[in-house]
Amino acid sequence: MTVTTTSGDAFVSPDSPPLLSLRKVNKSFGAVDVLKDVDLDVRLGRVTALVGDNGAGKSTLIKGIAGIYSFDSGEYFWEGQPVEVANPKDANAIGIEVVYQDLALCDNLDIVQNMFLGREETSAAVLDEITMEERAKSTLAGLSVRTVKSVRQKVASLSGGQRQTVAIARAVLWNSKLVILDEPTAALGVAQTEQVLRLVRRLADNGLAVILISHNMNDVLAVADDIAVLYLGRCTAHVQAKDVTHSQVVELITGGGLAPSSGDGIEVVPVELHIDAPTAEQGDES
Repeated sequence: MTVTTTSGDAFVSPDSPPLLSLRKVNKSFGAVDVLKDVDLDVRLGRVTALVGDNGAGKSTLIKGIAGIYSFDSGEYFWEGQPVEVANPKDANAIGIEVVYQDLALCDNLDIVQNMFLGREETSAAVLDEITMEERAKSTLAGLSVRTVKSVRQKVASLSGGQRQTVAIARAVLWNSKLVILDEPTAALGVAQTEQVLRLVRRLADNGLAVILISHNMNDVLAVADDIAVLYLGRCTAHVQAKDVTHSQVVELITGGGLAPSSGDGIEVVPVELHIDAPTAEQGDES
C-alpha cells in the first residue's frame, strides 16, 4: 500500500505552536489511575497518531479531550489559551469533532440526513434540504471524495470505506479544527483502507489537526507525522514518525521504552510498573 505523506506544498514544522496542549492531566475511576500526568501536543496540518496497547488509556484520553469525561486534574490549552471542556458541546464549540469506531450512522437515512443529523438547517421552520445537500456535496468535493455516486444514497447501501468517508466528512462539515479518528480502518479491506488513509492525510493537508488512534503500525507510519505512545496510563514517548521504525514503535507500545542502542535522539519517559486490579473501565479501553 502506498500513501503519500507529504503535507501539500507547505511543510508544517513540528515546532509550530500546538492547537491542543494537555499538561499533567489525570483521570481515575475509583482506585484505578487510568491517566497519569499525561502531556500531549497536537498541531494544525499534522497527523498525530495515538498508540498503545489495550488498557493503555487511549479511549479515556480522547473522551477527556472531547468532553465526555472530565479530567480530574491538569491543564487543557486550546490555541494557547486555557479552556474548560465540560461536555461534548463545549468541545464542538471550539472545533473538536470525534469519529468513533461505530461511526454512529443511521442506515435508514441518506448521506445528507446523516451528515446533518441533530444539526439540521432550517428555513422558516422547514428543513432546508437544498442548502444541506449543497453543503454536503461541497464538503465531500473538498475532501476529493469520488466514490459516492449520490449524496441521496441510503447509508445502508454504502461499503465500509464509504461509510467511514461519510463519518469523516460529517466531522469536517462543522468548521472543525481538530478531528479525532478512532480506529478508522478497523474491519476494512485493503482497497478501502487505502481510501480512508488518503482521506486522513488529506485532512491534514487541508490544514486540520488530526488525532489518529490505530493498532495497525503500517497505517500509522503511512500517514502520521507524530506518534504519541501511551503505556499504562502515561505518555511515555512523543516522536516524529520519520525518526522511528515499525519495530521501535512496537517496542515503545509493549515495553514503555526503547533499548539503549535503539533510542538515539528519542526522549522516553521512564515508567514505574504498578499492578492494579482490573476494572470495567479498563476492560473497555481500546
